[in-house]
Amino acid sequence: MSVKSYDRMSQIFHWVTAIIVPIAFLLGPGGFGRLMRQGVDPATRNGIVWHETLGALIFIMTAIRLVWISRRPPPPEFEMASWMRWASRVTHFALLGLLIALPITAILALGGEGHPLTLLGGVRIDKMPVIANARLAHIVDWGDVHGFLGNTIMWLAALHAVAALVHHFVLKDGVLLAMLPRAHRPG
Repeated sequence: MSVKSYDRMSQIFHWVTAIIVPIAFLLGPGGFGRLMRQGVDPATRNGIVWHETLGALIFIMTAIRLVWISRRPPPPEFEMASWMRWASRVTHFALLGLLIALPITAILALGGEGHPLTLLGGVRIDKMPVIANARLAHIVDWGDVHGFLGNTIMWLAALHAVAALVHHFVLKDGVLLAMLPRAHRPG
């Protein structure tokens, strides 16, 4: 019996994202705005630098991933209830949307409050005048939105993982195996 699977690039995008997002979440600086208003230079905080670098990486990787999705071989299809198929599509769409929205809300928060973007390697963007002067940057507290979306993506990713485990251990339909590299599949 051959196991239907996702193409190698889709598997790489999936698993690298599954590793990077929780790390970025855990390194997310609580009270970032407060720290900046107290004069703390983000470049002096490794957690902030890593969080922002991983966020930039996630954004770039997701943009490339979306191009790949438009060109990749068709994904495997599995027999499942129509409500499951619908829930799967909505969840995947929401996760991809959040992977794009999170970095955008971070940039709006940083630029709108005049905070620098600090990345590994000493890369730093101190001023973002286009964002700082945009009306959009000031309509909400983008830092709060970013925090809410960060919590949301973690809950949704956990739900996604639980669904994959249900497919594997309860339904035994090969859905989880389709996302695993061949070396990690039984048989």
